[in-house]
Amino acid sequence: MNYTKATTRSVNGLVVKAEYEGVQPKIGQVFFLEDEPAVRFQVIGIEKSDVLVLLNLSEFNIKQNQQLYSRGESLLLPVGEQVMGRVFNSFGQVIDGGEPLGSVDFVAVEDDVDTHYRPAATNSIIETGIKVIDFFAPFVKGRKVGIIGGAGVGKTILITELMHNVAKSGKEISMFVGVGERIREAYELKQTLDENDTMKNTIMYLGQMNDSAALRFLVGRSAATVARYMRDNTKKDVLLFVDNVYRFLQAGNELSTMLEESSSEGGYQPTLFTDISRFQQNLSSSDKGSITSVQNIFVPADDLSDPAVVEINKQLDSVIVLSREAFEQGIRPAVDLLATNSSLLIPEIVGKQHASLVLEVQKILQKHKSLEGIVAIIGQGELSLIDQNYFKRAQELIAYFSQSMAVMEKRTGVPGEYVPRQAMLDKIDGIVNGA
Repeated sequence: MNYTKATTRSVNGLVVKAEYEGVQPKIGQVFFLEDEPAVRFQVIGIEKSDVLVLLNLSEFNIKQNQQLYSRGESLLLPVGEQVMGRVFNSFGQVIDGGEPLGSVDFVAVEDDVDTHYRPAATNSIIETGIKVIDFFAPFVKGRKVGIIGGAGVGKTILITELMHNVAKSGKEISMFVGVGERIREAYELKQTLDENDTMKNTIMYLGQMNDSAALRFLVGRSAATVARYMRDNTKKDVLLFVDNVYRFLQAGNELSTMLEESSSEGGYQPTLFTDISRFQQNLSSSDKGSITSVQNIFVPADDLSDPAVVEINKQLDSVIVLSREAFEQGIRPAVDLLATNSSLLIPEIVGKQHASLVLEVQKILQKHKSLEGIVAIIGQGELSLIDQNYFKRAQELIAYFSQSMAVMEKRTGVPGEYVPRQAMLDKIDGIVNGA
């Protein structure tokens, strides 16, 4: 076997520059440290004719003039039936403390080489049983849904409930990607999925808060690679849950600083658009199957105008906005009903009844918002009969969209609620029409 050798020349955090000998390596190729094969580097760029820009994927302290070698391969991840129900790191190593995988197939980590987006063959709606989501931001097979909110407003609980409700049927393969989140949250999620017998249909990839920026940035590509393999090599569609996309971009920003790149708007990396576009492209569907993704997006300082949040928002089909105001009022899930939106609420996808009801509900909620200030001063009884009617219906709708979560049942003692989509539409129709 022919080896490519390289010698480290400079180190800046996780970014290593090295001179190589022999055939020019490819982007994404993996190098190893001599005498320490567990220490890995990935080629992310080539300067001049013989200088590689490498990303240190290990916690090992690298120095100048150390020897590296490569066998010409990319990072390889395990795939197949044996990976179901297991937890992996960015390298595809099992980290759940269970038995070794044994003999499995492997797939190389790479970006989606087919840049032509092909949506799922049909606009099939995936019922979640969560009223506010099924009504304002329905899941459509092969599309992308975002859950946007600041710290502590219930993003992780909501995505866990979605996994509980949607993945339990076992008709689809469920994947969870944890990017930059707390170890405790990943442990609690796995525990919840084990208790509800849904972990057996789930694959977890974690680049946790204590991992380096390189691993937090890589984990998205690793999980997407496995998702595409499962999409194209099984007869099941893939449901991919990401928590948290903002942390992925944050890791990219840390790496950009180490690469000494100039910051763009808002202090983010100049490759912000490219990073998020490539991430979303890797989660596209194909003519062989679909990848439906649900993505949590952290909002720094509750600022929805943050450049990174705006850029992510542009690439989603539906956006569920969580409100701190609603959270403080005790509304669960704490969804901002007016800010939440979807480009999929058209009769051709959701049906005429659903599409027309959304317009009516939005009209009532807008009227309610315009009347809140008046009611706070003079009281509801001083409104005209028509405005009183609008205000009352809006309050009924807001109350109806609150819902207890099954994954919180042990903490609150309140049984979780699952509402079929058609039953939800009929109930809202009754409220809107004053039944």
